Amino acid sequence: MALQIQNIVKKANIDSMKILTGTICLLLGSLGLPGTGTAATLIVGARVVDGTGAPAKSISVRIDGAYVVGVGKLKRLKSDRVLQAAGLVLAPGLIDTHSHHDEGNFKERDMLPLLRQGVTSIVIGMDGHGSGPLADTVKRYAAAPTTVNVASYSGHGYIRGLVMGSDYKRPATAAEVGRMDALLTADLTAGSLGLSTGLEYDPGIYSTQQEVLQLARTSGRLGGRYISHMRSEDVEFDAALDELLDIGRQTGIPVQISHLKLAMVDRWGQASSVLRKLNQARAEGIQVSADIYPYEAWMSNLSVLMPKRDFNDVAAGTVALTQLSTPQGMKIAAFPADLSIVGKTIAEIAAMRGTDAVTTYLHLLRQAEAYGKTHPDQVDSDRVIGTSMAPADIADFIAWPHTNICSDGELHGLHPRGVGSFAKIFRVYVREQKRLTMEEAIRKMSSLSAQHMGLARRGRIVPGAFADLFLFDAAKLTDRSTNEHPEAPAEGVHSVWVNGQLVLEHGKATHTYAGRFLKRVTRPTSLTPSRYQ
Repeated sequence: MALQIQNIVKKANIDSMKILTGTICLLLGSLGLPGTGTAATLIVGARVVDGTGAPAKSISVRIDGAYVVGVGKLKRLKSDRVLQAAGLVLAPGLIDTHSHHDEGNFKERDMLPLLRQGVTSIVIGMDGHGSGPLADTVKRYAAAPTTVNVASYSGHGYIRGLVMGSDYKRPATAAEVGRMDALLTADLTAGSLGLSTGLEYDPGIYSTQQEVLQLARTSGRLGGRYISHMRSEDVEFDAALDELLDIGRQTGIPVQISHLKLAMVDRWGQASSVLRKLNQARAEGIQVSADIYPYEAWMSNLSVLMPKRDFNDVAAGTVALTQLSTPQGMKIAAFPADLSIVGKTIAEIAAMRGTDAVTTYLHLLRQAEAYGKTHPDQVDSDRVIGTSMAPADIADFIAWPHTNICSDGELHGLHPRGVGSFAKIFRVYVREQKRLTMEEAIRKMSSLSAQHMGLARRGRIVPGAFADLFLFDAAKLTDRSTNEHPEAPAEGVHSVWVNGQLVLEHGKATHTYAGRFLKRVTRPTSLTPSRYQ
């Protein structure tokens, strides 16, 4: 055995003990033996779902250090810590590919709303947002990690804002795009997964397609990807989708639709036509995929339904409240200019003010805009939860083989998705509607998510994979968060491991902060999927 290990080390020219440990674990795992010489954990009695979509198997799994080192009919070793898991399911840790759980720079390090759903990794930097150079974010996280792994995209809107300042309501000049390119390159060099855009939001909404394409090319050249909150999820949905597909066609890089939806009454029931278009694109060779959360309501800002940003346009306001949502279906989630209206719908606010709904909506838009100008450091001058999607479309999009599940959620707030998205999949789409098998649902939240983000050795239970795992009761795993009680925690998860360390036991945090920042390994000139460490 020692000779085999020596040969591996020589052949791979390994100069890092960290990499050496992983290599040894991979070899020993194939033999069903522990990899570090310390006490390993042997999980027995569970039904194991490996993340590939294959049927569950009654086998054992051995964890040693940060890795899974054995899977199958394993013999107990004297040094093993044995966990009896009869009646439970063991699965790969789930990956949230569109997360805003980094609020407050990870102040709440236990991340309980995620662990209680089995989530072990999150991807931030979504919708074009950002909070600073990625290198700085990595340093902050390394100094105070959380219980979950974190990876990040680079936000186009954030970068555009740095370059253009308050003068962003126009196309960028070539010199400005060049400066954006330099900032993106620095992030990609620091390990960013790629470029994210939020093209319904300021300042990204004012960018040209050529600007976005040029930056996406840079992402691709350095081995990155592209993910987008598209320019429209309602009236101009088709044109927005065409733009994303064209980026995939011209760059050859993977492109992902953030929180896929048809948020317009006139488009309800048309999920099948969208999926036909996506399948045609994939047949053409475009690497398009999507993520989705299982709710009929979104959360954004009030202006997202006003693409021309004319807050005196009564006709546009009428369209927003009749075709895109309703006064009863739009609830204020944040409004620092007037905290008394938080939690109320536009219909309720209109009744309070004695005005019609459209007038109220437009006034709120102007009020939020004015507040934002006088409080430039305020992250959000407004937030609104809007009900706009049809359940049948959501179910069809979820069932598409190339859609993975996300939350688009936060640790706190009035939308239940941040604490319930993944658990809701098990309750609604596995047990109630039976649109997915348990195994397929887990694939859509683990290995498929890892594939779409380019995360190697995550999302599967195989020897050599990182030991991100969760143990749960398949009959009881459920969401409890609702519109009335949006922060009610999920139930049914027994234990969670992140990088081999137990971070949740019997549903309670262990206060072990085992998360790592997952960085892209830069490979200039290559468009092939990068490896991650």
